[in-house]
Amino acid sequence: MTSLGGQFSAKRPGDTPFTMRAEVLGGPESRGVLRKISDMLEVIMKRMDTLSKLGNTTTDSHRLDELSSALDRIQPIGLVERIQAIAQNMSDMAVRVEQILQRSMATNRVKDGATGQCEVPKNPHYPDCPSKVDWMRARWTSDPCYAFYGVDGSDCSFLIYLSEVEWFCPPLTWRNQTTTPTHIPFPKRQAAFRSDIGALLEQVGTGKESLSFMKRRMRRLAAQWSSAARRLDDRLRSQWREQKRILVHVGFLTEESGDVFSPKVLKGGPLGEMVQWADILTALHVLGHNLKISVSLKELQGFLGVPPGRGSCPLTGPLPFDLIYTDYHGLQQMRQHMGLSLRKHKCHIRVIDTFGTEPAYNHEDYATLHGYRTNWGYWNLNCRQYMTMFPHTPDNSFMGFVAEELNDTERLSIQRNKVDSMAVVYGKEASMWKGKERFLAILHRYMDIHGTVYYETQRPPEVPAFVKNHGLLPQQELQQLLRKAKLFIGFGFPYEGPAPLEAIANGCIFLQPKFKPSHSSLNHEFFRGKPTSRQVSSQHPYAEQYIGRPHVITVDFNNSQEFESAIRDIMKTKVEPYLPYEYTCEGMLERVHAYIQNQEFCAPEAPFPSANTSSSWPGSPPSPFVLLPNSSALAWASNISTPPSWPPLSALRLLASLEGQSCIDACQSAGLICEPAFYRFINIKEAFSGLEVQCDGVEAEINHIFPAFSVESSECGLQKDPLLFSCAGANNKYHRLCPCRDYRKGQVALCRDCL
Repeated sequence: MTSLGGQFSAKRPGDTPFTMRAEVLGGPESRGVLRKISDMLEVIMKRMDTLSKLGNTTTDSHRLDELSSALDRIQPIGLVERIQAIAQNMSDMAVRVEQILQRSMATNRVKDGATGQCEVPKNPHYPDCPSKVDWMRARWTSDPCYAFYGVDGSDCSFLIYLSEVEWFCPPLTWRNQTTTPTHIPFPKRQAAFRSDIGALLEQVGTGKESLSFMKRRMRRLAAQWSSAARRLDDRLRSQWREQKRILVHVGFLTEESGDVFSPKVLKGGPLGEMVQWADILTALHVLGHNLKISVSLKELQGFLGVPPGRGSCPLTGPLPFDLIYTDYHGLQQMRQHMGLSLRKHKCHIRVIDTFGTEPAYNHEDYATLHGYRTNWGYWNLNCRQYMTMFPHTPDNSFMGFVAEELNDTERLSIQRNKVDSMAVVYGKEASMWKGKERFLAILHRYMDIHGTVYYETQRPPEVPAFVKNHGLLPQQELQQLLRKAKLFIGFGFPYEGPAPLEAIANGCIFLQPKFKPSHSSLNHEFFRGKPTSRQVSSQHPYAEQYIGRPHVITVDFNNSQEFESAIRDIMKTKVEPYLPYEYTCEGMLERVHAYIQNQEFCAPEAPFPSANTSSSWPGSPPSPFVLLPNSSALAWASNISTPPSWPPLSALRLLASLEGQSCIDACQSAGLICEPAFYRFINIKEAFSGLEVQCDGVEAEINHIFPAFSVESSECGLQKDPLLFSCAGANNKYHRLCPCRDYRKGQVALCRDCL
C-alpha cells in the first residue's frame, strides 16, 4: 500500500513528510499547497469509505468517528492557521487509517480462509499438515518471522508458508511454482597457504579479554605457523585444494551464553578452550580458507541470513557456508535461530567438544530410552562431527591444538640452564591446592616448589609458606619458568589441559596422579552430565598413554612410598624437550587439511553391500575379507572392488574383541586405532563367517555395541541404526566386531595412506 506521506517531500532534516512550514505564504504558491492538502483529505475520506464497507468492529467505528471529529475541528480561519492546523493532524490521521485498513483486510482474509477459500489438504504423504495449520492459527503471531514470509492470519497464507518455506504441506496447485528461484552453486576456488595473519587479527576483533588473549597467542606463534605451512605445502606438492567458505562461531564467548571465561582470563581461569580456538582459527586461515568469525548472536544471525524474529522460521536460501565450526553453546544458539533449517544444514557443522560425545549419548531417542540422556549430546550428528582436544575418543575426530616448538638455540639453552631441584605446580587457582599438604611436604624435601597462583591482595592461605608463588604469569614468563624447572607436577585437576604438553615441550618431566578407580560420569561430579562413559585413568590420559616415561610419570599420590620413589627417580633422570608431531603447527595443519578435504557428511551414503557387489564376492563361503598372515585380523580382499571411503579401505583391519571389551581397547591392544568410518563395511553377515563365528541366526538391532556376537548362545547381531556405530561401549555377554586401522607415526588421527 502506498504511504500517504509519499505525496510530500521534506525539505529539512527535522521535517517529517507531513510538516508544513511558514514559507507557503505566497498567494499562488499557498493556493497550490491548499489544493494538495484538499487532495490528501479526499484520499483519506475515500479510504474511510472503504473501511465502512469492510464491516468494521465497534472499536474501529469509534476510531473513525474520532478522525471525523478531528476534521470537523479544522475551521476556515486564516490561511496560515488553517494550513498549520491541517498539517498538525495529517500524520496521525494517516497512520490510524492505515492501521485500521490493514487490520480489517486481515480479518476479512481470515474469514475467507475459514469459509473454504483454501481448504486444508489431507494427504497421506504430508500427515502433519493439518496439525501444523492448527498450530499456525493459534500461534502465527508468536514470531514476526511468519509475517516476514507473508503469513497474514488466513489459511491460504498458512498453507503457502507450510508448503514453500517449510515442508509440512503439499505444494498448492494454483501457486506459480516456476517463480521459485534456482540457486546457482558457488564457484570452486583453489586454497593457497597464507603466511601473513594480519587479516585474521582484524577479524578476531576487540572488546573482550579472551579475544586479546587469543590474538596475543596468534602473534606469538605466527612465525611457526608460517614455516609449518611452507613445509606442508612442499610435502603436498602444491596439490589442488578447494577453498571452503567457513563460519567460526565461538558460542561460549557470546554474551548470551554468559561468557564466563573472559572475566577470568586475568584471574587464573581456564584457558584451554581459548588456546584451542585460537589455534583452530589460525590453522583455517593459514590453510587458505575463506573465514567469517562470530562471537555474538547478532553476528551469527547476520552471517547466516536468518529472517527477522525469534528464530522460529527456517532459512530459505542456500547455506552461505561449506563448514561451520562451533561449540555446544553455539549449536544451541543455532537451533534457536535457524528453526527447521538446522536439521537440513547440520551436516555442515563441526562441534568443538573438549571431552567428547559417544554415539549412545548422541542418538536422542536411544539416549532417552536407555539412560544416556544428559545436558549435552542428543544432537543426532555423525559422531565424527564432534572434534576433541585430545585423541581420546576415536568415535570423534581429533582436532587438537599446538604447543610452541623450540629451535636448536633454545634447546641448547634449556640443557644449560635446567635446575634439577626446581618444581612448578600445575594449579593456577588456590582451590586446587586444598588437601595437598602431605605430598607437597615430601616433594619439598627434594625440590624448591614454585607456584603461579592468582591472588589479589595477599598470599592465598591454601598455598604453603615454603612455596614461592609468582602469581599469575603471562605466557612468555611462564614459559621461561618451565624452561628452568625439572618437574611439572599435577594435582589431578584440571583434566586434560594443554599445560602438561607445553611443560614437556620445554624439557620438564610431568608427574601426575593415577586415579583408583578411574574417574567417569558414574562416580565423579565433574564428568556427571557429560555425554561420555569414558574411564579417565589419570589427570592427563593422553600424556600417560601416548608419551609415557621418561617424560610422563603416573603414580598413586595416596601412596607416600610410591610418590617419594618417583621423586627420587625424577632427580636422577635427564630428558630432552619433547613434543608429539600431532601437536606441532605442521601436524595440526596436516590433520585439519585432511578433514576438510575428505570428511563428507552431507552426501547420502549408498547402501552397503549393494546387490551386485555381494553376489560377486569369491570364496566359500563368499566374503570380501581375507585373513592376514600370522594374525587373527581380517583385511579387505585386494581382488574385491573398493567402495569410496575415507580413510581408504586398504587400512581396514577387522578383529573381534574379548567379552566385555570395547573396540577402543581391542584395537589398541593390537597396536591399532578403532575407525568408526569402517563400520558400514563390516556390518554384514560375511564378517561373522570371516572370523569363523557360528551364528544360529543374524538379526539387526538398535544397540550401540552391535555388530557383535555371543559364543555361548550363538547369537549374532548387526547394527540397525548407523548413528549408533560406536567404538565405545562393552557388554560382558558379547564379543564386538571392531573395525581398526593403522596410523601415521605421531599422527593418530590419520592412517598411513590418508593424505
